[in-house]
Amino acid sequence: MSQVAENGFTAIEVFCSRAHFDYASKQEIQALRGMLEHHKLQLASLHAPTSKDASAMRESGIPLSVCEVERVRRIEAMDEFKRAIDVAEELAFPRMVVHMGGSREAADPRKRDAAFSTLEHLVLHAKHVGVTLCVENTLSEMGQPAYLRSFVDETRLHGLRFNFDVGHANLGDEVEAERILKSFEPMRDLVANVHLHDNHGEKDEHLPPYDGSINWENAIEVLNTSPEKNLPIVLELKEKVGADAPEMTEQLAAARTAMDRFEKAWG
Repeated sequence: MSQVAENGFTAIEVFCSRAHFDYASKQEIQALRGMLEHHKLQLASLHAPTSKDASAMRESGIPLSVCEVERVRRIEAMDEFKRAIDVAEELAFPRMVVHMGGSREAADPRKRDAAFSTLEHLVLHAKHVGVTLCVENTLSEMGQPAYLRSFVDETRLHGLRFNFDVGHANLGDEVEAERILKSFEPMRDLVANVHLHDNHGEKDEHLPPYDGSINWENAIEVLNTSPEKNLPIVLELKEKVGADAPEMTEQLAAARTAMDRFEKAWG
């Protein structure tokens, strides 16, 4: 965390995996708060858990989904999401990013109904602790921007917002120059958070901006059409690992350089 602060970043998003951050442990929440305060960092957002971990030492791989059709499993998933939201009682944060099911979630009326039931409860639960729930565009059928927008309009879940993932928007069948605009359009007026990363249009690489094929001049123009003029923007990068991978200090420095270039273009 010290290296994050040293490279000029002012806030972070934390992923809720107990092997990474045990969001059910008050001791760990307090430890995170202490580290943030020490390094003068803010908690910009939490990313909701996507699986239930058997322990804080390892990930179990048991999926957690707002779309769970089976009632018992849906309630179990909902309780886990609430535990993550309840971090705000000890450590305030403004937004939680959630997925509409798994990475290959096929559109299904039963799953849609399940998602409505789950998110209706979670939106109210989050509101009580000052947290806004933001559903992210993903590569699944139920995570497509048009699907997400129709879901919000039809269910009238007015407290639900969107997390626009620029990298995910660059993956699809549309003409590359039109991908980000077509993805952003249905979500535009409800976007409350942005995940920023790059790729080459074929797989979800989570590269720093300008390291892939995204036309960032065009992407910035699209983002600037949002009615929210102070969009929170989070770099969502994948750590490079392996014998030839740069040290973390180099990776963070490269991320800072990319963000400086992005901010200059934005300005």
